[in-house]
Amino acid sequence: MFKPVKKTRVYEEIVVKVKKMIEKGRLHSGDQLPSERELAEVFNVSRSSVREALRSLETQGYLESRQGDGTYIARQPVETLVNPLANVIFTEKDGQMQLFEMRRIIEPQLAYLAAERATPEELDMLEKAVEEQERAMAKGESGMEVDKTFHYILAQAAGNKVILSIVDNIMDLLSESRDKYLQVEGRPGMSLVRHREILQAIKTGDKDLAARVMHEHLEDIERSLFQGVKGYKKQNKTRKGGSQNKVS
Repeated sequence: MFKPVKKTRVYEEIVVKVKKMIEKGRLHSGDQLPSERELAEVFNVSRSSVREALRSLETQGYLESRQGDGTYIARQPVETLVNPLANVIFTEKDGQMQLFEMRRIIEPQLAYLAAERATPEELDMLEKAVEEQERAMAKGESGMEVDKTFHYILAQAAGNKVILSIVDNIMDLLSESRDKYLQVEGRPGMSLVRHREILQAIKTGDKDLAARVMHEHLEDIERSLFQGVKGYKKQNKTRKGGSQNKVS
């Protein structure tokens, strides 16, 4: 039932294969998956790739982890709530701008909740993500993957599984624009500064500051990506003329 996969974006290929097994009825709700070690052997990949795939599938609601008992196929994937959102996102600039507008609504609130709910383990993970971003910059790399990791862990720390699944899908949709942003001279450094500020606010439990810095961070990215793009000035003007983003 499980077959080796090609080692290109390995964890994503594992995700696709498991989803197809579920869709074709080869895996059913309540079925227990083999262990990480067994899956790594049959897929002929590393355990870290399997772990990443399982994390992604659990985030999307396809799997559920039972403490001390293993990983099972979930009863109702959370992704059934998320897919309609993904279907309305286009690759054109208008769609990307609307996607960032959605991020401005969601992510400051996630930062606010993370400052309230983050566990010591999640704070440590955020700290390590920032450190990894620093190392990537020192090597002259853009740090795109660790940038995504930071935002994902922050969403995880907010403690809302449905929103976490939405954010996970948004991050995948934003891969191209994130890469473009981080290729602009000086932008990786700015991203790192903002991440440090957000992390510090979360560590001190300053919810309002965490939300405000996240909002400013997203606006920095938008200006870099869409300045001069038709429709951006109008959208930006409308936003400034209306009420400011608030987090309660």
